[in-house]
Amino acid sequence: MHALIEKISTIPGNSNIMILTDNPENLPSHLISEEERNYISVQKRDNKILTFAFNRLTNWIFVCFIKDGKQLNKRLEEWRKAGDDAQKQLNKLKTDAVVVKPVDVTEGEALAFAEGMALGNYQFIKYFRDRVEKAHSLNKIRIDIEKIDEKKIARLNIIIEAVYQSRNLVNEPVMQLNATGLAKELEKLGKEAGIKTEVFTKKKIESLKMGGLLAVNKGSIDTPTFTVMEWKPENAVNSKPVILVGKGVVYDTGGLNIKTGNYMENMKSDMAGAAIMGATIYAAAQAKLPLHLIALIPATDNRLNGNAYASGDVVKMHNGMTVEIINTDAEGRMILADALSYAQRYDPELVINAATLTGSAERAIGKYGVVAMHTGAEKHMIALKESGNSVNERVAEFPFWDDYAELIKSEIADLKNVGPPEAGMITAGKFLEKFTNYPFIHLDIAGVAFAEKRDSYRNIGGTGFGVRLLFDFLEMLAVK
Repeated sequence: MHALIEKISTIPGNSNIMILTDNPENLPSHLISEEERNYISVQKRDNKILTFAFNRLTNWIFVCFIKDGKQLNKRLEEWRKAGDDAQKQLNKLKTDAVVVKPVDVTEGEALAFAEGMALGNYQFIKYFRDRVEKAHSLNKIRIDIEKIDEKKIARLNIIIEAVYQSRNLVNEPVMQLNATGLAKELEKLGKEAGIKTEVFTKKKIESLKMGGLLAVNKGSIDTPTFTVMEWKPENAVNSKPVILVGKGVVYDTGGLNIKTGNYMENMKSDMAGAAIMGATIYAAAQAKLPLHLIALIPATDNRLNGNAYASGDVVKMHNGMTVEIINTDAEGRMILADALSYAQRYDPELVINAATLTGSAERAIGKYGVVAMHTGAEKHMIALKESGNSVNERVAEFPFWDDYAELIKSEIADLKNVGPPEAGMITAGKFLEKFTNYPFIHLDIAGVAFAEKRDSYRNIGGTGFGVRLLFDFLEMLAVK
């Protein structure tokens, strides 16, 4: 459970107070003395100090500024980062609650500060022996804004909880979260949010002839799963569903094309696409968004044994197409292709796919955004980019010319599962496109799904990057 954000109209006595301001002259005199105000002004001006703390013995008073900036999206991001810095200070002081008091900043900026504080407060400590001692103290964030809409706070709490759920799934080791374990966790999320959830077992997957998922699973002693989550409220504004497809490779060794060096260390995170899509539909249902949504999650691990699929194999997919296997480490697109062709039965308005798919996406833009491509979804892509800029989970659209499809033609089958090294993120997208017949957006989250070092409020480990982006996009879609 995350640190809960709540509205207050009266500040309780001896509360720890975090004042947010742009101008030292506007600091309230009943909280900050004139001498302190002068000190703050000088230190901010001459030494560029942005955070100040005053010990009142029974409580603390903090004053927080951000770097100067006029562009709204950048200001919101600076406030999120300031919130993360604040939670670190509060936890160091063993503080359990804080009042956020905006003086001359906007409601949106105050909410961004609380958001950064709550997201940065995340921990994954369940496997520590002394986890009680390691646990953060902060559990309440109270916002002192009289006219704020309670619905905005409720919305923010839903989003933060969904990000936490996504991070938890990504951070779980595969020995605790194989394909069956992932399906069970998705079922739990579905039950909590009122989402109809069905899990296909191996027998059902075989009957559906999902050859890609079954081929990748051949090297595993655990069975694959295919989870279908459906949120269909009576007041849905879309006559055709929006479908969210997430890659659920719970661990990736590379198969017979085994990963070398340290490239296998964080491969428990190769199911981040599944975690993001499961958490997104969970958030949408908790927020009661009036959208018909379906999430499709194919899941397996990609391991080695005597029966593992191999380079040179030819796999018949769910839609009947055949694929020549060039590299067994290009397994994500194999399981996603079956899910994408399965999605055709719903005649969807739009399908969005998220996957930690290619190293080339990470090399192209690093940790700063999501690589994206689309077919027949121009308006949706524009809206997705707007959402990305709004929540600072930015989307970089790459070309999706048909020329790239030439690079995955096979001499012995309909397709091969990888092309040349150049533009690998695009040829991977082109492979997936072959299994669609509807408006389609592909998101390659390889660079942003897992952080090896702490990245402000995105923390270390699973970041949940994509949940806030997709929720904001779906929210806009629900009112258009």
